[in-house]
Amino acid sequence: KEVLPQVAQAVEWAVSSLEAGGRIVYFGAGTSGRLGVLDAVECPPTFGVSPDVVVGLIAGGEKAFVRAVEGAEDSLELCEEEFKKIGLNKNDIAIGIAASGRTPYVIGGLRYARSLGCKTVAIACNKGSEVGKEAELAIEPSCGPEVLTGSTRLKSGTAQKMILNMISTGSMVGVGKAYQNLMVDVQQTNKKLVVRAQNITMAATGCTREEAAQALEQAEGNAKLAIVMLLTQMPVDEAKAKLEAAHGHVRGAL
Repeated sequence: KEVLPQVAQAVEWAVSSLEAGGRIVYFGAGTSGRLGVLDAVECPPTFGVSPDVVVGLIAGGEKAFVRAVEGAEDSLELCEEEFKKIGLNKNDIAIGIAASGRTPYVIGGLRYARSLGCKTVAIACNKGSEVGKEAELAIEPSCGPEVLTGSTRLKSGTAQKMILNMISTGSMVGVGKAYQNLMVDVQQTNKKLVVRAQNITMAATGCTREEAAQALEQAEGNAKLAIVMLLTQMPVDEAKAKLEAAHGHVRGAL
């Protein structure tokens, strides 16, 4: 609760970045890096965005997700090199994650991102952290001592994950990826998600499952378009034009 104002500011900046064609870029080492990757990879199926819209970088590369790469977090230059590979630019928001608040990999990344003119956010679980001082915005929840002293994958990791969830979800809501509390840009990549798209369409419009399935077929699986069609009784082309004019926001199209 104490860091919600800072989280709200991060969401506002993230929305601005996305609207400018930029990305949300998470970066961290160890558990912190894994949490960033975890949040990033869930955005395409949940919100229908391209995999390069929310990016997660972990010190040591992809292999570090499943096996610790010792020493990778100690480099001030490594994150800069990885940022150059992905073409980090001033339209992106760079969010560094470090439970201890002093990880060199994150400090170096924040410094480089700031030099490009990116908005920078640091998430740490120590007040007055070193990473917080390197960023334009510091989000520093008070987690208290861990059950196992120094094992920040526990309470600190849980707090970080909640903050990342809030940032990504709030940002996606801000750019029209939700209607009411519904994931209207969900991608139908398996049978479960086909049914979920029908359920979302039914919940938003009050229609039957048969009507939802028919509208989704006409909308080529686009739940947002199906919802606008059903609520406005417009044919698919008109509903699509309305949705595009509203920049993908269902409420605006209605």
